[in-house]
Amino acid sequence: MILVEKWAAEYGVNRTLAALGLSKGSWHYRQCERTLLTEKYAQLRQPLLDIARDHPFYGYRKVARELRETYKQTVNAKVVRKLQKAWELPLIRAVHPPKPSAIRRVIQQIGDRANLVATLEDIRPLHVLYTDFTELLFDRQRQKAHLMPLVDHASKYVVGWSVATAKNTALALAAWSLARRNLEHFGIDLTTVIVHHDQDTVYTAHEWLRHVRLLDKVRISYALDGARDNTEMESFNGHFKAENASRLWDQRDLAGVIRVVQSGVLYYNDIRRHASLGNVSPAEFLKKHGFQPR
Repeated sequence: MILVEKWAAEYGVNRTLAALGLSKGSWHYRQCERTLLTEKYAQLRQPLLDIARDHPFYGYRKVARELRETYKQTVNAKVVRKLQKAWELPLIRAVHPPKPSAIRRVIQQIGDRANLVATLEDIRPLHVLYTDFTELLFDRQRQKAHLMPLVDHASKYVVGWSVATAKNTALALAAWSLARRNLEHFGIDLTTVIVHHDQDTVYTAHEWLRHVRLLDKVRISYALDGARDNTEMESFNGHFKAENASRLWDQRDLAGVIRVVQSGVLYYNDIRRHASLGNVSPAEFLKKHGFQPR
């Protein structure tokens, strides 16, 4: 919502909402909620501002107590927090950023070498997979799910995928489990495979690395510059969501979203022609290069 407010004047509300994956209903609801809240508690604006100036390190709970004891205004602490955000009061916090995990420290230490894909020239089919999480809006954009696909560099084939309501390790491992089975069906030695993704907390967590790197012996490659180092994945996510948006619009639950994604992946792999592949489907491309399920 803060990003919408920041960029709406320059790009327009509709374009900004679309870029951020937010619905107009959510935007207008938040605007109305903020307006009603600030109007209802207008008399607290000056006391809250005074407290922020006198006690810049107070959190919203201490501010609520200060209101009650000094200004004789009894207000729920959660309301205080909402008012602070709505009025953008100068709340200063002495919060130290958490120390990076051991895995993140390793990534920082090895620098550019963490990106294994950047130096590759001749990439064989089914040996470099890109992945990332992306949001899928459904139920007339009132709900969202998370999709994690694993897409092959050379053939554009979606080797694995999974959909869930939460973006977490369970979703990631479900997608990888399907990818692993498909790679094995194609006769691919997992020790020769690279999985490339960003430094999301899921991908730097011990559980993900334990399954993918330690147990399956797959090499892990990290994007060092966010989406700029994972453009293949950004391209897939953008096209896939645009092509399936109308079908997702009508789905009312996660089961419906999964059916849409499943049929969308089948179409993408087996039927959809790709200009970069010589206008053949990913499955046909793999077949031409001698890759067929065993």
